[in-house]
Amino acid sequence: MAPPQGQMRPGRQLAVLGLIFVVLYLLVFFAGGASGGWKDRLEPKLGLDLVGGTRLTLEATNSIGGQAPTAENLEEARQIIESRVNAFGVAEAEVVTEGNRNIVISLPGENRDLTEVGSAAELRFRKVLKAADGSGAATAPPPAATPAPSGSATPAPSGSAKPSGSAAPKATASPSGGQGGMAPAPSASASAAPSATPSAATPTPSASAEPVPQSVEEQRKAVEQKVGAAAWAAASGLQAPADLAADPSLAEKLKPFAALDPREVAVLPAAVQFNVPQISCAQLDKRPPASISAADQQAVACEDGAAKYLLDQAKVLGTDVEGASAVLDQTSQWVVSLDFTGAGQDKWTNLTREAFNNTGQACDATALGQDGKCRVAVVLDNEIVSSPEIQGVLTGNSQITGNFTQKDASALAGQLRYGALPVTFEAQEQQNVTATLGASHLRAGLLAAGIGMALVIIYSFFYYRLLGSVIFLSLILSALLVFGALVVLGRQIGFTLTLAGIAGMIVSLGVAADSFVIYFERLKDEIREGRSPRSAVPRAWIRARRTIISANAITLMSAVVLYVVSVGTVKGFAFALGLATVLDLVVVFLFRHPIMTMFARTSAFLSPRVSGLGRALPPRTAEPAKPRNQRVKEA
Repeated sequence: MAPPQGQMRPGRQLAVLGLIFVVLYLLVFFAGGASGGWKDRLEPKLGLDLVGGTRLTLEATNSIGGQAPTAENLEEARQIIESRVNAFGVAEAEVVTEGNRNIVISLPGENRDLTEVGSAAELRFRKVLKAADGSGAATAPPPAATPAPSGSATPAPSGSAKPSGSAAPKATASPSGGQGGMAPAPSASASAAPSATPSAATPTPSASAEPVPQSVEEQRKAVEQKVGAAAWAAASGLQAPADLAADPSLAEKLKPFAALDPREVAVLPAAVQFNVPQISCAQLDKRPPASISAADQQAVACEDGAAKYLLDQAKVLGTDVEGASAVLDQTSQWVVSLDFTGAGQDKWTNLTREAFNNTGQACDATALGQDGKCRVAVVLDNEIVSSPEIQGVLTGNSQITGNFTQKDASALAGQLRYGALPVTFEAQEQQNVTATLGASHLRAGLLAAGIGMALVIIYSFFYYRLLGSVIFLSLILSALLVFGALVVLGRQIGFTLTLAGIAGMIVSLGVAADSFVIYFERLKDEIREGRSPRSAVPRAWIRARRTIISANAITLMSAVVLYVVSVGTVKGFAFALGLATVLDLVVVFLFRHPIMTMFARTSAFLSPRVSGLGRALPPRTAEPAKPRNQRVKEA
């Protein structure tokens, strides 16, 4: 009794396979994202190691609360960093987590410095209390009442007031109306340093006033021993930036502070960092990430690498910012529009009220803007990205205005919008892969894949003869399906083909070869048991099908597990292996079995020499020889 599979209609399966090909390549040539000529539409999205580009590895140091980063914090940081990279205007960037501490940024096709995207860990808004020279000069610079304003500043209030055409215009909105503007920071230089006389209304905290963790206190003691007791005592006794011209002996006493590295400077009290002239912006800017993250303490930071500011406690945090965008105002000038959360807006309003009214005269003369108002520094990690002068009490959306280009405004908006990282990072490694090296990798990968496929096909024709053509056609169809899927997936979900992905596809050739061996050897077993090649085909399929599915299922599960638990390029290997395995099953069911059924009905398949099944056929039994006539002669 013939099995039901013997009555199958192979044309139906082949028609379904043909329909899959038609739909797939319609997506390749005409789906969203397909552009350019026919050749361009057939190009898959290649990874960094195949086309060149930049890869940066960031290592998480600690979270905001001082605890080790959690998986949730690391994922949140990854999303923010990805948004920062996209805000730069780059395309096809890939940002993934690696292990439990690292984030890897890959930018195929472009060599670019990406260290900035992970260096800024936390966003703070702090009022500028004092300003000093940050050049680290050994002598005091000439005193000046206020730094000279930038000639390109164009403040505007919340989108309602138009800037004037003067070099240093003022916002025209009235503060009493609840609307105001922020004027950009004046440019500071060594010649625009403040005087050494402190403001009586804003006493600077002493070196021991801040509560610090035990670990920081131990590091401070180590720094104290390094600079010496005399230098430490002189620095701790300063109530304002040291006037080295008035007291030349201070220059020699404070000289050891110039030899401190950024990590050692980071553990010093804010008063020491600000008052010691030998501590420069070059040291302050290179402090480890999150060195001034404590919102309830004063801090010291620099702007443009020249002006050193003593900053108030952070009254508004990055988490209070709901959005920031670069927009054109009514005069077609680029400005940065700020939106705050509900609670954040209240904090921002209170902060701008303090700054506009200079409550308690907290901002001394060295820190005031050109209109005599306090400034608010936007601090990203350890650096000041902007310090606009507050032109009114801001109760709604605010704008930071200036002579911005679109690029500058977009960069600042991106820093404000994506500044609240829950984890701090240090750049560990940045690798630039040239396009030439990437092309070399691509040629090597394709050559390896071609050699692997050629060896399988040669062995197939040598061992299976006509059946080798089935293997050859199956591999070609699988390759076409995989290629089309890579092109479509690259456009739709951003999957990039890497050298590891090519390796996964080469490994899949072995998986495909296993299914051939299982089927054909089962077919030979059926013939050895006495069945004809035509009847053996459906029976062999029944027995081999379960084994083929089980083998492919194990490979597929391995690929899924590897994809879930692995990181980086290993994910590409696992994805490519899983994809090729699934498509191999499609070819097995929709091509290999139907085509074998059709071959079984041909006369060529029944020929042992042509089909490759000759060794499986039992040898013909020789007829017994007839006994010769024997004659007996008498002696």
